[in-house]
Amino acid sequence: MIVAGAGVQGTGHLATGRGCQDAFRAADLGDAVVLAVADGAGGRERSALGAHLAVDTACRVLAEGVPGTDEPPGVWTGWAAACGTRLVADHLRAAEGILRAAGPPALSGQAGPEEPGGLPRALQEPSAPPVDTGALAATVAAAVLRPPWVVFVAVGDCFGTVLTRGTTDPGPPPGSGGLPIESPGPTPGPGGPPPEAAERCHLVLPPPGPGGPGPVFLSSPGAALRVRSFAVWEPELTGVVLATDGCTALTLDHPSARALPPQAGPLPSERFFCGLASTLRANGGDAEPLRALLSGPEAARTGDDLTVLCALTGGW
Repeated sequence: MIVAGAGVQGTGHLATGRGCQDAFRAADLGDAVVLAVADGAGGRERSALGAHLAVDTACRVLAEGVPGTDEPPGVWTGWAAACGTRLVADHLRAAEGILRAAGPPALSGQAGPEEPGGLPRALQEPSAPPVDTGALAATVAAAVLRPPWVVFVAVGDCFGTVLTRGTTDPGPPPGSGGLPIESPGPTPGPGGPPPEAAERCHLVLPPPGPGGPGPVFLSSPGAALRVRSFAVWEPELTGVVLATDGCTALTLDHPSARALPPQAGPLPSERFFCGLASTLRANGGDAEPLRALLSGPEAARTGDDLTVLCALTGGW
């Protein structure tokens, strides 16, 4: 597989002297790959560390126990849900450990061997003052690509797109309960590729719509109940792309661009996603064109950090 990613500091962060608070990471499993992107909360001083912790935790959790390609849909969806629950729990545990270790010497010195409960002694002491894990607040989106399956797990407003070849609807996977992709066919209007384009893009993990609840982070109360996790079975799968919310203006089209009503929601820009895939396949996965695109004037409109990470299947 070709795996490529880039993260760029937003113009708004440059203007205020803040560093990039996004992070990304990939893990090669041989016949599968794990991708993760994270966006640290802008108002938190340690959110960049939180973003790096989020992608590290996501890659570790999703690299374990990946189902086989012949497993039924129920196994894949159940595994995805379990990964989402564990991701939140492991991230909070790691965040507490980091914050306690960085605290006063008397606190960090309490750490000792693990008790039967599995937590370090310092984390089990009832006298230990609570720590604010919100200091490491971050959103995250992760994916496991094992064709013809791809699993998404996300907390917050990062989003994900899949790429497919052809324009036919393959129908449901063997068994029942899978989530096949609905192929829209050639895209009319400006920005779309010609009808004979090799790949199509599908926004299967959209950012939360306007008017919903406020932002949710891995450290938010009840985050485990707001995890988005699901599995997609797609025999024509050719890739997956994850992005942080700073990329929405660059990568997503308003439905009016395709003569659709506003309630249709944002649509993936085929010019961006299919063009990116074509470029990476042609240059062997060199991410420099992606970095240049994320640094361009069109990308600077939001002022936020921008991060994109993708994996493309071989033999295309």
